[in-house]
Amino acid sequence: MTEVFDFRKSSDESADRSYKLVMPVFFVGFMGAGKTSVARKLARSAGVTAVDMDTYIARSCDMKVKQIFAEAGEEGFRQIETDVLRELACSSEPQLVSCGGGVVLAEENRRILSDNGYVVHLRVTADEAASRISDISTRPLFGDLDQARQIIEDRMPLYEEVANLTIDTAGRGTGSIAREAFARLKENGILVRSSR
Repeated sequence: MTEVFDFRKSSDESADRSYKLVMPVFFVGFMGAGKTSVARKLARSAGVTAVDMDTYIARSCDMKVKQIFAEAGEEGFRQIETDVLRELACSSEPQLVSCGGGVVLAEENRRILSDNGYVVHLRVTADEAASRISDISTRPLFGDLDQARQIIEDRMPLYEEVANLTIDTAGRGTGSIAREAFARLKENGILVRSSR
């Protein structure tokens, strides 16, 4: 029987799980860019920890992000987000952090991102984001496509300001994006072999 090579996967190295991060890696981009899925896949491949900021916030506050927005407003949510970002940036063990789409809005957050880690911007269009989000009612700021397009246009300079690396996600699955991130983080000395 002939062995079949799966070209969708990179070499055995991606399944090695013997890597460590030299600093936190923050994934930024508009909702639906794949930040959480990419961080999780990359974490499994490299054997590092990943955390989703919105999930972390929801668990810490014991309510869904949508509820936090309703009760505390966007300003209240953004303050919680800044506190959590600061906490994750100063963690003793660097990890992959998938940030909420609006994390770049606050100047303080952009400073925290830039000063404390390596920032990967996953670029996505509003149309592609809408096709990836199964239930936009769970996304408080995704009203309609025109609104989403405007938000992306407004935030793009902020994503670019903090990004050390930008990966275009158009037409790509999260596995492909995670493999590119894996390779680029290794290439840039952010993801290194662990001596464990």
